[in-house]
Amino acid sequence: MIELQDIQRVFRVGDELVHALRDVDLRFNAGEYVSLMGPSGSGKSTLLNVIGLLDRPTAGTYRLDGIDTTTLDDARQAAVRREKIGFVFQAFHLVPRLTAAENIELPMVLSGLEPAARKPRVADALERLGMTDRADHRPSQLSGGQRQRVAIARATVMRPGILLADEPTGNLDQASGRVVIETLEAMNVEGLTLIVVTHDPAIGERASRRLHMVDGLVESDTADGEPAP
Repeated sequence: MIELQDIQRVFRVGDELVHALRDVDLRFNAGEYVSLMGPSGSGKSTLLNVIGLLDRPTAGTYRLDGIDTTTLDDARQAAVRREKIGFVFQAFHLVPRLTAAENIELPMVLSGLEPAARKPRVADALERLGMTDRADHRPSQLSGGQRQRVAIARATVMRPGILLADEPTGNLDQASGRVVIETLEAMNVEGLTLIVVTHDPAIGERASRRLHMVDGLVESDTADGEPAP
């Protein structure tokens, strides 16, 4: 459960204050599939970063599974983020010198999991995403769609309950983008909460709940064509 109450995010740019988020009140239930849409600068990515505990709100309260994250120090926020949230970005952010398998394994290495526990998870993730035959390939040897599938595997190998995707198809051709979004949707069907930032209306409309943002405000919030609660 994600609960945002009166969330504001203000940045100082030179002598000016930029209100990236304005009094955002939202609740997402476990297993929802939500798209965040709106023009550039509307606050979509800022909202995603707040939800993902990559950024702190200037004001307001954010509860994640009942935990008031706004009261946590940086170390505890990092622990909650590691346990509960996965991220997929437009630019993939794979480590160039590591193979696909090693990139997928990296979060488990950083979390201290023993090798015996890591290897089966990596193998399962590669098989699930159709990348077993690319396990030993480095990112430069993979297509854009393949790199994004590796990024998805890395984001979900720790088995988070929430996956946040920021323009996950933005650097892909149409066919590769379709494979990636269908992969994410299959994980959502299995119970993963999926929140996707996108500029593409065709991608955004696939979600069962759609938020449209303008100037840091949630302008509309619809689910199946009706206002969401």
